[in-house]
Amino acid sequence: MKLQFKYDIYTTCKVIMKENLDKLGFPYEITGLGEIEVKCDLSSCQYEKLKESIKKYGIELISDPKNSVAQRIKDVIIEMVYMEEKRPNLNTSDYIADKMNLSYGYLSSVFAEVTYTSIGNFIILHRIEYAKQLISEGTLNLTEIAWKLNYSSLAHLSNQFKKTTGLAPTTFQRIIKMRNNTNS
Repeated sequence: MKLQFKYDIYTTCKVIMKENLDKLGFPYEITGLGEIEVKCDLSSCQYEKLKESIKKYGIELISDPKNSVAQRIKDVIIEMVYMEEKRPNLNTSDYIADKMNLSYGYLSSVFAEVTYTSIGNFIILHRIEYAKQLISEGTLNLTEIAWKLNYSSLAHLSNQFKKTTGLAPTTFQRIIKMRNNTNS
């Protein structure tokens, strides 16, 4: 028997962090995506214990300021793509700069230096991943998915989808339907 599931990465990460921080017993506040304010000074031993306890979940503490900025940019993008009911009408560079209170030029430079890719490419990859998820769920048609992800048209979504995955969204949709029928 194969079980399929979906999850909210933010809730999952928040619960993992909360459980691990509570075990270590120091006061903290979760202040945002990927950000926790510890209300006391951590000894190097406490820091290492926390670092090790979350490592098995694929979560790591960031100490380099540029890596921290890049991670915050990723968090803003992921929030924008997955959590917003309707994507902002601002262009994405203005949206990210506004959310982070920093110039987009600086953010773009740091992101490229740390990740070796552009912010635009990172956004496309996550929009397509979300499109794949929505297609797999089967509750929305392709036009509704294009609208939900703030594409200007279904053709725009289809072009980016094919460039990224090598498949047209309709082909991907057929494969998912065939796989679901086979597994039934």
